[in-house]
Amino acid sequence: MGGRGAGKTRAGAEWVRMLAKTSAAKLSQDEQIKVALIGQTYADVREVMIEGPSGLLAVHPPSQRPKWIPSRRLLQWQNGATAYAFSSEDPEALRGPQFTHAWCDEIGKWQNAIETYDMLQFGLRLGERPQQLLTTTPRPTPLLKMLLKNHSRHEAVTGGEEKAEVDTGFYLTHATTKDNAAFLAPSFLQGVFNKYAGTRLGRQELQGELIADSEDSLFQRVWFEKERLAQAPELVKVVLAVDPPATSGKQADACGIVAVGLDEKSHLYVIADHSRQGLRPAQWASHVVHVAQHLQADYVVAETNQGGEMVAQMIASIDPAVPVKSVHASTSKSRRAEPVALLYEQGKVHHTGSFPELEDELMSLSMSENTSGYRAKNKKSPDRADALIWAIRELALKPKATPKMRVL
Repeated sequence: MGGRGAGKTRAGAEWVRMLAKTSAAKLSQDEQIKVALIGQTYADVREVMIEGPSGLLAVHPPSQRPKWIPSRRLLQWQNGATAYAFSSEDPEALRGPQFTHAWCDEIGKWQNAIETYDMLQFGLRLGERPQQLLTTTPRPTPLLKMLLKNHSRHEAVTGGEEKAEVDTGFYLTHATTKDNAAFLAPSFLQGVFNKYAGTRLGRQELQGELIADSEDSLFQRVWFEKERLAQAPELVKVVLAVDPPATSGKQADACGIVAVGLDEKSHLYVIADHSRQGLRPAQWASHVVHVAQHLQADYVVAETNQGGEMVAQMIASIDPAVPVKSVHASTSKSRRAEPVALLYEQGKVHHTGSFPELEDELMSLSMSENTSGYRAKNKKSPDRADALIWAIRELALKPKATPKMRVL
């Protein structure tokens, strides 16, 4: 998986060139390398995978270049290796042929993706070890999600001490657009990163990340994107919320430190995420004081469930002038987050800049009653999201005082 311009096509073409070059040494004369080249359309295979600037013809020296026969959709090397072009528009064309290898390009935009992939699996049956290479800018399509789900299961099987002993045959590599910056126009890089860095589209198209939303998430990424701003207007109040970790060290939860401001129209602005992991209490307390002073926060809000009282004591020991208000969680994460999600849906919360890790944690908050309210892998707690929710609740969702009743 990789971002735009990360070199995916070049990687695929070089892999096939390597296979063809070693064909005679690997297999007997009647078992030469036979490669399936599959793209979204036949035009994509021809214009990108074969004839493109990073395609198969371009990566070969002239003396080793294969013969391209468009009428037969066939590439033929001098040593007998062959490659055939196929399209995801016609999965049935893969019924019958058989191959030693396959290069599947941009599977994230394939039509009939699962059907095409399934038909290919039945045809990969030649040689001692048939292999396939799939290159793509990731999109949350059923095929890609299925492949990555299987990869996650493989990771679980090969985890721990058994990792060196089990070979599942599935390998995932990753490249970003910046990894290939030396071969891309500087103006292109500056333009796309200035406009899209940190956004959902940028993370998908530049970072090569698969951004898949869960159906039962309390939040939607479109809410972040729609209301995202470059900077906040003049604010009437700024709160810095802290979700302290129960322990310290590399394996401990992070210390969530998120700042939110309020304007005169009662709109909220997420202005900073200074969360840190692996810090000892004195270290993150000092960091909180520094951030509070830098942002000129009105006060710090700290959750007491995981040592909030200690937060107040630690901060007071560093700078007694920084006021701290303690809050206590008496409901589940999802229940606390529900009214905050409503404010997002109403367009009343704006992210000033990009906060990828914070936004991922918000997307992992579930409305399902069958979960603990949080569904992220390899992470115990949504530290950033918890801090954000406390800040917004403090600024916009504090219960109003009950008016006193006159006795008549």
